[in-house]
Amino acid sequence: MAQAKKKTGRPPGSKNKNNTNNSKAKAEIKEIQEKRKADKRVIDEIWGVIFIAIGIFLFAAVQFNAAGELGNSIGNALKGVFGMIGLLLPWYLIGFGILLFANKTVHLSGKSLALVFLALLMLCLLNSGRFIDSNNLVYTYKAFYENGIELESGGVFGMTLGTFLIKTIGRVGLYVFSVVVIIICLLLVINTPFSRGIEKISSRAEERRSMRESYAPEPVYEAEPHREESSQLSMFSGRKHDIKIITPFDDEGPLGKNTDRPSSKNKKTNVLKYMNDDSLFNGADKSEKEKVEKEDKSLGLEGKVSYGDGFGLDGEVKSESPAQGLGLDSSEISGVVMTEPPAKLSKKEAESITLAPGEIAITKKAGNYKKPPISLLNKPQPKNKGNINIDLKMKAAKLEETLKNFHVDARVVQVTQGPAITRYEIQPNVGVKVNSIVRLADDIALNLEAKSIRIEAPIPGKAAVGIEVENDKINMVTLREIIDSNEFKSASSKITFAVGKDIAGKAIVADLKGMPHLLIAGSTGSGKSVCINSIISSILYKADPDEVKLVLIDPKVVELGNYNGIPHLLIPVVTEPAKAAAALNWAVAEMTDRYKKFAENQVRDLESYNDTMRLVGESDQVLPQIVIIIDELADLMMAAPSQVEESICRLAQMARAAGMHLIVATQRPSVDIITGVIKANIPSRIAFAVSSQFDSRTILDMSGAEKLVGKGDMLFNPLGMGKPVRVQGTFVSDSEVHSVIEHVKSQVEEVEYSGDVMNTIEKGNLPQSKDDDADELLQEAIECVVAAGQASVSMLQRRFRIGYNRAARIVDMMEARGIVSPQDGSRPRQVLLSEEELAEMKSEVNE
Repeated sequence: MAQAKKKTGRPPGSKNKNNTNNSKAKAEIKEIQEKRKADKRVIDEIWGVIFIAIGIFLFAAVQFNAAGELGNSIGNALKGVFGMIGLLLPWYLIGFGILLFANKTVHLSGKSLALVFLALLMLCLLNSGRFIDSNNLVYTYKAFYENGIELESGGVFGMTLGTFLIKTIGRVGLYVFSVVVIIICLLLVINTPFSRGIEKISSRAEERRSMRESYAPEPVYEAEPHREESSQLSMFSGRKHDIKIITPFDDEGPLGKNTDRPSSKNKKTNVLKYMNDDSLFNGADKSEKEKVEKEDKSLGLEGKVSYGDGFGLDGEVKSESPAQGLGLDSSEISGVVMTEPPAKLSKKEAESITLAPGEIAITKKAGNYKKPPISLLNKPQPKNKGNINIDLKMKAAKLEETLKNFHVDARVVQVTQGPAITRYEIQPNVGVKVNSIVRLADDIALNLEAKSIRIEAPIPGKAAVGIEVENDKINMVTLREIIDSNEFKSASSKITFAVGKDIAGKAIVADLKGMPHLLIAGSTGSGKSVCINSIISSILYKADPDEVKLVLIDPKVVELGNYNGIPHLLIPVVTEPAKAAAALNWAVAEMTDRYKKFAENQVRDLESYNDTMRLVGESDQVLPQIVIIIDELADLMMAAPSQVEESICRLAQMARAAGMHLIVATQRPSVDIITGVIKANIPSRIAFAVSSQFDSRTILDMSGAEKLVGKGDMLFNPLGMGKPVRVQGTFVSDSEVHSVIEHVKSQVEEVEYSGDVMNTIEKGNLPQSKDDDADELLQEAIECVVAAGQASVSMLQRRFRIGYNRAARIVDMMEARGIVSPQDGSRPRQVLLSEEELAEMKSEVNE
């Protein structure tokens, strides 16, 4: 057999060695060229050394005349031109050289250097003003120069420009001009207003004065630390890095004498406007409340907490005074009441119950309406000092030791204490997986002796993992803190409401207009009803009755009934499911009617429509914003699920531009209550504590709510946030709500609701007529059995090709109407109606 001919060339898949060698050679050449290039920082340091050397040389020349003939000539020239300011120019060069050498010039620019030089020239002008004789204003340049060398004038530049300015604007004008230019130059260089620094200094002084007036000094240590604590502290003291401890700090002045104005340090932020990740993770504070039943150690929202900017380890710490009670209303702490389930409505019945669009409450005003004063809300409680830094350090050391025991190399870089939880920010070293920390959640909770922990991996905007541990005492955030803030007062939207404070102590103020609808869900006692009361109270503080109207639906009867009689209500508080379906149907009809008005006036939203009406002089046609609040969705879904879901979805999809907004709350976050259609149309959510991860995913589409501690602790996820923010919700007590309601009611003599509206919603209680649930084949079936002379289920099945259940239901309907006889065993039913009688009945109906 002939030997196969060997092919020439490279075998398939082999590399071209020549190309490989060429690429390596090019890389080596490029590397050599890069090494030959001087580093930019080296060049900066070289220039820095040069500037420093020149500055020192000129300093020796102008100060001591010890720089030789050339140096002395340059020194005399500087003094002759600029006078005494010539002595500062060498220091200017030395300072610039030091900045170059320290690589700090990245924050400077040519503009900044020119501004500093201009400020020096203005100093030269100020110095010249004291040497100029107002009675002998002549330009003697030689004398200016010679006197400048002797430091007896401002030099040629200063004396010449000074003489000109004194001739034109006088000596006072010269001083004013120079000082103004210097201030402007400094402001442009530092790019920071002086007022901010003055405000910061004054607020700090106010804080210190408040501490001296409000609190008595307490000893920090009364006994030797425990042996275990000593060992942990000694371990902590041997750390190579510092932990930043951010703890509460009073910034509201003496609480016993606090006025109604907000502190300048208590900066409130609108969650929908700022939501800067860096601003979400600063200091917060911790308060102490009265110890209650052992079964429930976590307290509610009823207390007071104030937050500052946070401070370091040497700062003084304050904690809350005992609070007054739990953050639950009476309905949440009362016993279980057995109630009958609401009667289920047919779709036809629910659709028939509608209200006429445009019918609203008629309010008789007693003079001009005045919003409730802030004094109706309880003042924040004073805080007591406490030594909590040492505890936080110990727990941080214990946390690091726990991670080390599980071979996780990480360190605690910051501890932030909030109203309900404390967050330890863990920074893993290179090569450590974040998931290795997340898997240790139960072990960390065990070692920290915590009830539960929540791990946020990573913290948005930070290269750290957040471990959130429940505080021993949960502080309360009062509604007054948020209502009295500058941010809430300056908000332009009339449906702005207070949410609470985040971990960093920043006040969260949300605008319902930008949400545009809100879903609130959580287990019983987690704080939903308190949140709804806070929202309604915020609207009462923000809007007049003719600006915002409320539709309150309260199937639980006892939650929102006390709001009856306020002028903001569109209709009385709805408590029956049938009337609730009618109210939602009315809202859909009102929304449609508003869009028709928008189309007639060629506008796109409610704000444009109202502006148009005011412009044409028809102010009486201005429409208010409408907020529909449903306190318990589950009861409505049981009574009329299809109609309620359809109305909610239509409103959620289209009502935003019409100025109508939904707030839906439920304590059953299950998929049959919060359906996928409802979730898709209500993007903004508030999740309170739930019992399972499944419920948390139903609300937020992510886990986390099952780790909340309750009593107002929430995850707030408005539209556009992306990731929920943990917030301690505001608390408003029943007495505060009652005071606000009574004040609002006193503004009007009487609230009268439209009689047509009241009559229409009462239709929801009328019994259902016999024809309402009639089958569409009933009429044909009656004619069939009358013609056949007998009736049976099997006959209807064959004749109309329907199932047994439907045929039997039609026969039962004919029996109820007296058309066929009752069932008699297996024999067919007798027809009780003749053909003549049937024809007569048809003629009567047609007439």
